[in-house]
Amino acid sequence: MSEASDVFSGTKPVEERHRFDEARLEQWMKQNVEGYAGPLTVLQFKGGQSNPTYRLNTPGRSYVLRRKPFGKLLPSAHAVDREFRVISALHGQGFPVARPYGLCEDDSVIGAAFYIMSMEEGRIFWDGGLPGMGNAERGAIYRAKIETLARLHSYDPQAIGLGDYGKPGNYFARQVDRWSKQYRASETEKIEAMDRLMEWLPATLPTQERTSIVHGDYRIDNMIFDAKEPKVNAVLDWELSTLGDPLADFTYLLVNWVMPYEGRSHIDGLDLKSLGIPTIEEATALYCAKAGRAGIPDLNWYFAYNLFRLAAILQGIIGRIRDGTAASARAAEQASRIGPLSTAAWNFAKRAGA
Repeated sequence: MSEASDVFSGTKPVEERHRFDEARLEQWMKQNVEGYAGPLTVLQFKGGQSNPTYRLNTPGRSYVLRRKPFGKLLPSAHAVDREFRVISALHGQGFPVARPYGLCEDDSVIGAAFYIMSMEEGRIFWDGGLPGMGNAERGAIYRAKIETLARLHSYDPQAIGLGDYGKPGNYFARQVDRWSKQYRASETEKIEAMDRLMEWLPATLPTQERTSIVHGDYRIDNMIFDAKEPKVNAVLDWELSTLGDPLADFTYLLVNWVMPYEGRSHIDGLDLKSLGIPTIEEATALYCAKAGRAGIPDLNWYFAYNLFRLAAILQGIIGRIRDGTAASARAAEQASRIGPLSTAAWNFAKRAGA
C-alpha cells in the first residue's frame, strides 16, 4: 500500500467535531431510504477534505453519507444538492456512479444538508504509476479512465434533465472569475504568480465550442474500479461538477502527464512505455476518437488555467482552516503546494505567450 492509500483510504471512528445525532439520521433513513433496515453503525472516511463523508453500515448493506461542513462556508461551495442531482441524472443513464438514495436539505436532522448513496465496492488507485500491476492491466485501466470521461462528455445535458445545471456563456470566464474571487476571499499571503494569472487568464480565454457535463475533479483516485477487471464501477466526488467546456475536464486529466510523479496521480518522470501507460499523445488520440474531436488546441493555456484553479482550491482549504471548517487534519499541509503550483501555472502561461 502506498502512503497515500494508508492516509486517505478506509475509515476511522467519527471525529468528535464531525459527530451528529445518529438516532435522528436512522429515523430519517427509515422514512426516506428505500429498503433501509437497521441497526446503523457510522464510521468516517479518512479522505474527503471538502464535504465530510461517512460510511453507514447496516446488516444488509452499506451506504455513504456526504454532508456540508458545519459552520461558516464560502458562498456556492459544498452544494450537496447539486451532487445528488447530477448522480441521479447520470445513474438513470447507466453511467458508472453510486446509486442515489435520498437528499435531506433540513439542517435539523444532523446539523447540515446531506445525501445518501450506495457504497460502491472495488479498487481505488492512489498512485498513478499503478505499482504491482502488469503492463496490459495498467494500459487497460488508463484507457477505461479516458473512455469513461469521453462518455460523460457525450451526454446532451438537456436530454437528461440537466439543461439548467450550469450557467450559459464561456465556462472558462466563469471559472477564472469564481476561483479568483474564492482565492481572494481565502488569501493568507501575497503570491505574485497568482496575481499575474488572475490578470492574464481572463484576457486570453479560449473560444468554447461545446458544452457538456464536466466533473471538475476527474482523476484516478476519484474513481472506483472493478475488483477484478479494468472497468470503472463508479466515478466519485461530483462537488465541482457543472455544465461547461469538456476540454476543462480533459486537460485537467492531462495535467497528470506534465506534473512530476509524487506517488499520487501525477506521472511525469515515469517511463510510461515500459509501464504500459499511454503517453500524453496516445491519451489525447484516444479521447478525441471517443469524443468525436479532430484534435485538441495548444495545451499550455489549459495547463496554466488548471494549475491556477488547483492553487485557488488549495487556498480555499487554507481559508477553511482559518475559519475552522476544513474537514481534513492534513489540509494544513496543502499550504506549501500553492507557491510551486502557481509558479508552474505561470510557466505554462509564458509558453502560451504571456
